[in-house]
Amino acid sequence: MIEIYSWPTPNGHKVHIMLEECRLPYAVHAVDIGAGEQFDPAFLAISPNNRIPAIVDPDGPDGSPLSLFESGAILLYLAGKTGLFLPGSTTAKYQVMQWLMWQMGGFGPMLGQTHHFRIYAPEKIDYAIRRYSNEAARLYGVLDRQLADNEFVAGADYSIADMAIFPWTRSHKNQGIEISEFPSVSRWIDLLLSRPAVQRGLQVLADRRKPLTNPQAHSNLFGDNQFKKR
Repeated sequence: MIEIYSWPTPNGHKVHIMLEECRLPYAVHAVDIGAGEQFDPAFLAISPNNRIPAIVDPDGPDGSPLSLFESGAILLYLAGKTGLFLPGSTTAKYQVMQWLMWQMGGFGPMLGQTHHFRIYAPEKIDYAIRRYSNEAARLYGVLDRQLADNEFVAGADYSIADMAIFPWTRSHKNQGIEISEFPSVSRWIDLLLSRPAVQRGLQVLADRRKPLTNPQAHSNLFGDNQFKKR
């Protein structure tokens, strides 16, 4: 049984969805990032970057337990373990992997910054809001063009690239995005939302989600406690 340490955020949802799609048995351990549980020594032993999600697979590839952090690495591992949602052919596999890397290196981080400066920053900095909002719109445009000619992000087949990118689009309003301006993305979002495993994945820990607006949560996520040496 996969042990997953997570919270209902886009990065958490990626892995929740993958576990549901693969029908792998798993146990969820909530890591309340607003309360600072990501800094607990036991969690840091699994995820030294103090970020969710992380997993422990007691049945690792060499017969020993394997712990992994970073959502992209986890998706690749689960795809390799199950043989699902990552094509076998070299060309198709790298088509998926390039879009997974696009999400990890650009779409997720830039949308996260957009969300931060628009919603969470204690002072509204016009330059930062414009910069990241414009970059968010550019990235949605890249995705829209790709989906105009493909049912799924990497082509005709659903893959871990879709699972990685999709959760970040659910907050498009907070990112300053009018989704109707990106019709292919909108079509794709509806397609993924129709999948029962996606619906189940989005419900994992959903009852624990709450606004992260109190001073302690802000310190844990963006302030002094986040940057304290450990």
